Amino acid sequence: MALLTRRDSQTTRSRRVSLRVVTPMVAIAAAGLTACSPPNQEASDVEGTTPAVWTGAAAPAGEHSEGTSGSSEHVERINVVLQGADGKAAGTATFVGSGDGVVVTVAANGLAPGFHGLHIHSVGTCEGDFTSAGGHLQVEGHTGHPASGDLPSLFVGQNGTGNLTTTTDAFTIEDLQNHGDGRAIVVHAGADNFANIPTRYAPAPDQTTLDTGDAGARVACGVIK
Repeated sequence: MALLTRRDSQTTRSRRVSLRVVTPMVAIAAAGLTACSPPNQEASDVEGTTPAVWTGAAAPAGEHSEGTSGSSEHVERINVVLQGADGKAAGTATFVGSGDGVVVTVAANGLAPGFHGLHIHSVGTCEGDFTSAGGHLQVEGHTGHPASGDLPSLFVGQNGTGNLTTTTDAFTIEDLQNHGDGRAIVVHAGADNFANIPTRYAPAPDQTTLDTGDAGARVACGVIK
């Protein structure tokens, strides 16, 4: 049997002492990491992932979780059904507000081929010949031309359908909603000249042209609420 030298015996005792000191320190460190972990946070042992902070409940007000659009802007959408003068469905219109702009999308059907004036009118009523919708929308503080509610003309093909998407900052989604009767979108029988009358034809457009763009009768209407 090999005998331990005095030096070997001292080395062995030193290692035992070191192990007794290190082991409690590792336990303390592990406990500290556990105590510092945020509540409801689930750790992950998969490389490259981030533990979910909010689990089983929605994030508090003001927090935006990752994976969404990343924008804090409030977005609203209004869907409108267009009806023709005969009472039949004539298409749809959609208004999507984001920030200070509104994206307007119109899909019309059953209309005569050609360009048609397209406007937001001030009163949300579509009755009879649609003159119940009042004049073109003018937002508070605006009196000039084109009017706030003037939109690009809608082109309808030979099959009677037309589609238009445009963005305007002449009014907001709140301008369409914050009104007792709502507003109306109106499609006219003819094209809108936007009062662009060359001076060789007349010194200036008359009031009717300024008000209507000479777009003619109202052939489709939808209430915006």
